[in-house]
Amino acid sequence: MAMLTLTGVDAFYGDVQVLRGMALSVRAGEILCLLGRNGAGKTTTLKTIMGLVRARAGSIALDGEELTALPAHAIPARGIGYVPQGRRLFAEMTVAENLEIGLMARGRGREVKERMLDLFPILRERLKQVSGTLSGGEQQMLAMARALCLEPRVLLLDEPTEGLQPSMIALIRDVVTALRGSDTAVILVEQRVDAVLSIADRVLFVENGVPREAVDAATLRADPALVQRYVGIA
Repeated sequence: MAMLTLTGVDAFYGDVQVLRGMALSVRAGEILCLLGRNGAGKTTTLKTIMGLVRARAGSIALDGEELTALPAHAIPARGIGYVPQGRRLFAEMTVAENLEIGLMARGRGREVKERMLDLFPILRERLKQVSGTLSGGEQQMLAMARALCLEPRVLLLDEPTEGLQPSMIALIRDVVTALRGSDTAVILVEQRVDAVLSIADRVLFVENGVPREAVDAATLRADPALVQRYVGIA
């Protein structure tokens, strides 16, 4: 059974329609990547799932529970974690305080926090440091750790490797891949096609706010023609 499903979702910014009948599904332990050109609607899809952009039509359901009408603050409590592009940390708060906010969303405690610090050991050394003074890679690790403090059933990641050095990119890819073992579903927006194809189970191509084709990543690795068609990169 699919864990998270979108069916016929329309979304707008003001009077401008961005999503047109968006539909997707992602199962427990699956990594689904959204690919498309800039402005295709990938980020808006994530924001609409989180209730940050309201769906004007269609259904967003998690394990059969309808989420479409819920306020944005209620979505994390249902078990959906979100790491937006640009991380959106509380820059004036310490690393420890940012993690506490993640823990509070679903009432998680010290055991979960310790697991996050084991996953990202550098954060243990930075607990008292103000998050705005961290490096870009450290901020990305903190943003992911904060989202994972929810023990999410679904994790949404928007451009998690943007601007990072190769060692940080490798670490983030390893963490995302490891989530399969916890049955966490992942929806990943990423411009780095090579990174996507190496970790994804399926790829959904999005064009002008419309879901075009969902393809097994293994098929795309063997024949990148669809990538060139929808993204313009061979």
